Amino acid sequence: MKYIKAVLEFISKYFKSLIFLLILFLIFAPSKKVDFQKPNLMDIQITGPIISDKEFLKKIDIAMKSNIKGVLLVVNSPGGAVAPSIEMSLAIKRLRKQKPVVAYAKGLMASGSYYASIWANKIVANPGATIGSIGVIFEAPNVEELANKLGIKEQVVKKGKYKQIGTPTRAWKPYEKAELQKVIDNTYDMFVSDVAKARKLNLAKKNEFADAHIFTAKSAIKVGLVDELGTIYEAKKEIIKLSHVKKVVWRKEDKFEKFLDKFISKLSFSIYSYFWGVKATL
Repeated sequence: MKYIKAVLEFISKYFKSLIFLLILFLIFAPSKKVDFQKPNLMDIQITGPIISDKEFLKKIDIAMKSNIKGVLLVVNSPGGAVAPSIEMSLAIKRLRKQKPVVAYAKGLMASGSYYASIWANKIVANPGATIGSIGVIFEAPNVEELANKLGIKEQVVKKGKYKQIGTPTRAWKPYEKAELQKVIDNTYDMFVSDVAKARKLNLAKKNEFADAHIFTAKSAIKVGLVDELGTIYEAKKEIIKLSHVKKVVWRKEDKFEKFLDKFISKLSFSIYSYFWGVKATL
């Protein structure tokens, strides 16, 4: 009786904790029998605004160092920060030297997310997808009038003519705008040049496929930004064919990892929405 009483007291005391652990187990426990076959295909998602390349590069590293024979890049993103977009693009370029990559435009493959996809062996687009927006923007609000109403005045100590460039506390001076325009122009030229090189397009006709034009999937094929129309089904068939895989085993993402990715994606979108415009974006 003594031991039974002790067990009942323990359960009563930690009942809520036990229920919580049970819920966690039910959420994250595998729903099917464990497949001990090594995965040979992998999909990597680019979803939402591109803020960081850390998780993406980690997955590319897994693809390069494992038994994976081919990668399906699933894209639904408006683009984002310049540097991470370029890192992702070059990572795909390195991966393609070892293993085939098919990029699938699920909904939106624009700007930085298109940049990230250009080195794939093939780009397949959902018929309803939006492609392109090959351009660069630097934007920031001018809160000078609001600051004046609130009685807020800026205090600045600086060294260097251009050090306060892009400040939101006043209108930008002509020489500051000219300096920013140089940065935007150089970034744009690099973007367009890389697209032309990767997609084998005529750089002399860049205004046809670049200049921040937005295309339907069908129009994107005509200008050379996309190879073919299709759904995720066709995109998977293409990567299976290019990978020469006979028995397909897709790499399954851990449930907690998937949940974490979705959480980070939503958090990134909130941060992006709040701070968008304080730096050059693709």
